[in-house]
Amino acid sequence: MSNIFITGVNTGLGNALAVAYLSKGYKVYAVGREAPSILDKDPDFFFFPHDLSKTCMLKEALRDFIEKRPFEIAILNAGVLGEIKPLNQTSLMEIKEVMEINVWANKEIIDALSEYAFVQQIVGISSGASVSGSKGWGAYALSKSSLNMLLNVYAKELPDIHFTALAPGVIDTDMVRHIIHTADERKYPSVSRLKNGNIQSPKEAAQLLIDTFPKLCAYESGSFLDVRTMED
Repeated sequence: MSNIFITGVNTGLGNALAVAYLSKGYKVYAVGREAPSILDKDPDFFFFPHDLSKTCMLKEALRDFIEKRPFEIAILNAGVLGEIKPLNQTSLMEIKEVMEINVWANKEIIDALSEYAFVQQIVGISSGASVSGSKGWGAYALSKSSLNMLLNVYAKELPDIHFTALAPGVIDTDMVRHIIHTADERKYPSVSRLKNGNIQSPKEAAQLLIDTFPKLCAYESGSFLDVRTMED
């Protein structure tokens, strides 16, 4: 029975991935603020509660949870959006809060996995926003582009692990609903494109990604890929 490591499993994509992997007979090791009640009683679900915005000592905090465990894949899924607004109206503190979870927590987790555990593949859930530079998405876009580069650098420094930054497409999550219902699409055209484009359910997206993850190893480690443009 293989082990899977996932962050951010309380709702959305992370939750759907955890459910799908458990249904396939995997053991799931998860990190996040709260364990979802739907999974908490599953004997193959192991949860380490941690607020990923608190990155100080995160690496050491994870040690006992992951030490000497082999993981087929680690999925760095946890992330926050920040507010959709102009970058010159976004404070450095707001940007730092987004970067803490979307980038620096992932650095600490990668360091922990590479030092204390055995992992074959690490996938960071990125976004098309990391390359599009859309108006209003400043903090989020900066964080996801930084995540892409973080994984690119680690690919060169940790050649025994295969790294990918992967954009999963648009998924019906609390984050997407928040954007659709609160952001002004007249000010931010990307919101209109988001609303009118293809939106996957978390279950659909999870299955697509699980089918896609093994294919990523055919690409150069450290690549940024988008499931919507990958060839079958």
